[in-house]
Amino acid sequence: MMFGKKKAKQEKKTYDAQRYKPVLRCSICNGEQVAGFKNLETGKFEEAALIRNSQELAEFLEQYGLERIDKEY
Repeated sequence: MMFGKKKAKQEKKTYDAQRYKPVLRCSICNGEQVAGFKNLETGKFEEAALIRNSQELAEFLEQYGLERIDKEY
């Protein structure tokens, strides 16, 4: 990389798997996707990242050590 910025190594993040479920919230209207965690007790969604393409989704999954994520509309 001659002129590009060096990509910082992402550190692993964690979440409480007993209380939260990873979810990709998708808008039917405009196609916007937001990755986050849904509280299993209250159903409240907490945003973690805006997903604009498949690479950002892959980075989110890697960051949290996830293999897959459920979609909600």
